[in-house]
Amino acid sequence: MGLYSIKLPDVGEGVVEAEIVEWYVKTGQTIAEDDSLVDIMTDKATVEIPSPVNGIVKTITGEPGDVMAVGTVIITIETDGEASADEEETPILRQAQDEEKEEKPIPSLPHPEDVQKPTSKPHPEPAEGRGENTKPLASPAVRKRALEQNVDLAAVPGSGPAGRITHQDLDDFIASGGRLKVRATTLSGTKRTGVSTQKIIGLRRKIAQNLAHSKRTIPHFAYVEEVEMEALETLRQHLNANRSEGQPKLTLLPFLSMALIKVLPEFPQANAHFDNDDGIATKYEAVHMGIATATPNGLMVPVVKHAESMNIWTLASEIARVCAAARDGKGTKDELTGSTITITSLGALGGIASTPVINAPEVAIIGVNKLQTRPVWCDGAFQPRKMMNLSSSFDHRIVDGYDAARLIQKVKALLENPATLFM
Repeated sequence: MGLYSIKLPDVGEGVVEAEIVEWYVKTGQTIAEDDSLVDIMTDKATVEIPSPVNGIVKTITGEPGDVMAVGTVIITIETDGEASADEEETPILRQAQDEEKEEKPIPSLPHPEDVQKPTSKPHPEPAEGRGENTKPLASPAVRKRALEQNVDLAAVPGSGPAGRITHQDLDDFIASGGRLKVRATTLSGTKRTGVSTQKIIGLRRKIAQNLAHSKRTIPHFAYVEEVEMEALETLRQHLNANRSEGQPKLTLLPFLSMALIKVLPEFPQANAHFDNDDGIATKYEAVHMGIATATPNGLMVPVVKHAESMNIWTLASEIARVCAAARDGKGTKDELTGSTITITSLGALGGIASTPVINAPEVAIIGVNKLQTRPVWCDGAFQPRKMMNLSSSFDHRIVDGYDAARLIQKVKALLENPATLFM
């Protein structure tokens, strides 16, 4: 019998430490080669580490949320043969590098949009063998499917290592007509005394760190303006009704993107990055449009590169493609980094106004609020008009308030007269 030690691997790019995100095994558990052991997260990516051997888990070092130095022994496995950490470190590193194309890069995250309003649904009883407060183990792909099927994973029995829920487990649960069990409703007037705590780890901690850095270092200037959307909505509906086969359905985002593309050459300071340490603002001619997107793994900012070179249909296709890739966990590092300005939309939850947080190192972000019909005083009487507010934030060190207001006013004029977008 030998003791096989696995060190926290060096995933390259100068990373010297990583965070333990989730363990898939526990002490005393029998595991097979290629079984998932642990997810680790760096500033660059999340990597799942598999077991290179068969054996029994003897020790585990580090709890989810712990940040550990590269080279630290994180797990030992008792095997039939003999192996040392030094001899067996290379296969783990190679596995991490082989999976790099599937890693989820951690982008800068501009605002707390991902704190979504919870939906009302029954609370399930935990699956047999799983404690009530234990988070079910499942891959991001399984979690996404469960979310789409409105299935609470806490109700699904897992057959994988440490009770991990597989795609087959989810399929079997759905095929068997699995339904969420409803707890007894709390009687009206009953005092609620429960308290829960949550350790902020993984992507949620990265989001918190990025947001705090942005608000701490960037003096935000907010500007909100309302836009009449009657003409644009008429045009959008006409284009959608007459689009060719294979052309995407147009949302408001490609129109707003086109408006920004037309006005940014006049305001190059808004399509820029600011290096806070060196005091250098880099202005870009290219428009790499970031689209803030809520995903099952948290807020991400997929990027449409060189949006200035695209027509309305290509823009719509690229926005849909990169956002879908981010939600599916398939976005590449290039697709999730490098934006020069960001658009954020809360969709139906857009509200009247918002104060989006700048996606550092960018200096501007434009937020789309709810489109709704309002009474508007026009030609001596109130008339119903489709109206929408744009909520924007600018880095006041780089973009003066006057210039920010002029930029938004020019965007407003283009959206209210959409034919000018194509002139």
